[in-house]
Amino acid sequence: MSAETVKDDYDYSDWYENALPTKPPVEVIPPCDPTADEGLFHICIAAISLVVMLVLAILARRQKLGDNQRGLTGLLSPVNFLDHTQHKGLAVAVYGILFCKLLGMVLSHHPLPFTKDVTNKEFWLILALLYYPALYYPLLACGTLHNKVGYVLGSLLSWTHFGVLVWQKVDCPKTPQIYKYYMLFSSLPQIACLAFLSFQYPLLLFKGLQNTETSNASEDLSSSYYRDYVKKILKKKKPTKISCSASKPKLFERLRDAAKSYIYTPEDVFRFPLKLAISVVVAFIALYQVNASKKMLIHVLLIDLIGVDENIAFLLAGFNIILSDDRQEVVRIVVYYLWCVEICYLSAVTLSCLLNLLMLMRSMVLHRSNLKGLYRGDVFNVYNCHRSIRPSRPALVCWMGFTSYQASFICLGMVIQTLVFFICILFAVFLVIIPILYGTNLMLFHIIGSMWPFWLMLFLAVLIQHLTSRFLFVKKDAGTRDLNNRGSLFLLSYMLFLVNVMVGVIVGIWRIVTTALFNIVHLGRLDISLLNRNVEPFDPGYRCYAHYLKIEVSQSHPVIKAFCGLLLQTSGQDSVSAQRMRDAEEGLSFYFFITSVHDNSMIIFNSLESNLFQSLDSNSNFINGALNRSSKEGSKKEDSIKEPSKEAESAATTTED
Repeated sequence: MSAETVKDDYDYSDWYENALPTKPPVEVIPPCDPTADEGLFHICIAAISLVVMLVLAILARRQKLGDNQRGLTGLLSPVNFLDHTQHKGLAVAVYGILFCKLLGMVLSHHPLPFTKDVTNKEFWLILALLYYPALYYPLLACGTLHNKVGYVLGSLLSWTHFGVLVWQKVDCPKTPQIYKYYMLFSSLPQIACLAFLSFQYPLLLFKGLQNTETSNASEDLSSSYYRDYVKKILKKKKPTKISCSASKPKLFERLRDAAKSYIYTPEDVFRFPLKLAISVVVAFIALYQVNASKKMLIHVLLIDLIGVDENIAFLLAGFNIILSDDRQEVVRIVVYYLWCVEICYLSAVTLSCLLNLLMLMRSMVLHRSNLKGLYRGDVFNVYNCHRSIRPSRPALVCWMGFTSYQASFICLGMVIQTLVFFICILFAVFLVIIPILYGTNLMLFHIIGSMWPFWLMLFLAVLIQHLTSRFLFVKKDAGTRDLNNRGSLFLLSYMLFLVNVMVGVIVGIWRIVTTALFNIVHLGRLDISLLNRNVEPFDPGYRCYAHYLKIEVSQSHPVIKAFCGLLLQTSGQDSVSAQRMRDAEEGLSFYFFITSVHDNSMIIFNSLESNLFQSLDSNSNFINGALNRSSKEGSKKEDSIKEPSKEAESAATTTED
């Protein structure tokens, strides 16, 4: 049956009416307005949040929040991102809520809930990017004071947000965006974060943390976490038995070690920095949100698939595509191939999700390894070059944006990975698998088969070079290896020059494919560079991560904090307790001295140690809480900071060995 026959038998007068498939009745979802109006709720909750901040400011005037910080000044810094001992749940939950709101406002026609204007959406979106962080700021500030009133206000505020959000979703579970239940599913992480805050604040109130009267910095230094970390480092490790029989690990052991490198197991004496903890949680939320939107797209495609009927044959005939004379057979063929396309898409989404989960787990393992390595002063093995671990303006900018960059890279990587994997799987299914199963449309195999002499030549050329290199051109003599038959080697390399050019084309294409796949798979990771080692600074993601580590290590080194905590405790102890503390400091100072010698960024703290010990006996060296640099001792110490003695380095090296 030809296209001309179809034109003669079919009346095209009503082609536009019957060509498209008739679908079953589609449920039209009108815009839903919940009884808890969004605009009115935000007006009320903004006023309540402002009142909460005023109450917290009044309470803060009576309670010291930090060194020379009182009142509203202390509330402007509710989270100490450089404190590894604080409770991370509150900050993680608030960041998760903000990220969910970002995705919602991008898809919404009204980013700012106070207005329904759609003509200036970009302007309202900019205001919304600043409004929502300010709206949810009190949820963090209520935990700053470690006070009963703060926990009560945090409980009431989190319950209000949680209750109204659940109320709105119960009233309007269906929305016209993308899919009728998309907004409901996308709001589940936000509901979970608000539920966590609604549970956490009453729990903190129940534990009685409101009696804490010290500031965040004091709590950080007085924590036992840093002392436990140093004790584990100084603890003697049992020597491992090395078996002489097995020179190489077995296959099972290598597989086990490879699996462990991708599985993060918590350690009692190591805690992730707050920024890293927030990044990991936000990355998981990003994975959920991106996959939820993709799964909703699959459901929409399935609905379209149900509406395919016999009229699809006439639609294809209009493009001169004749699949079969039987209309029912055409419907079955179209449905079959559409199912194949959707299975390919679902496979791409699943593969992308699993790979990103695997990459996140691997990143957590490497984050811990890199931090512990920099704590030991092992700068070269972490950065592959010598770098100074000190704060700088670019480092601070990267440190502030690290969490945001991680979330953005994850979302962008998921979209690109899904697209690339979908195209690759689609080509594999329609050009390889289906033709092999049905024995038809073997166009790709015909092209490859017609070029079999060329492929055979390339294979034989590579095989000959490997065999001759193994048996003719390499000789073993007394346990050493050297070249043999050099004349034949030179002749063969000349004769195969043009053939190797053709082999090089295939290898170059394979190099492009492997490099592209590697970069696509690892796009969401910031802990590794996608560029060569010499041009790593041109990779903005890795550059951000490298600077982030500098700030974390230089400002939150556990050995330094443990040492400063011991000094603070020693200054307030009696003679017997002070002697015990000094005994504990001897072991701590030993490791601190060795680390400062091997890590150039910590040499300044080696001198600071001596100054702080001398300052405990005399207050004349302090002016307003800072060392008096005008004294002779201070000037001598400054000279020792600039030029550390060689005897100290050699003594530390000998002691370490």
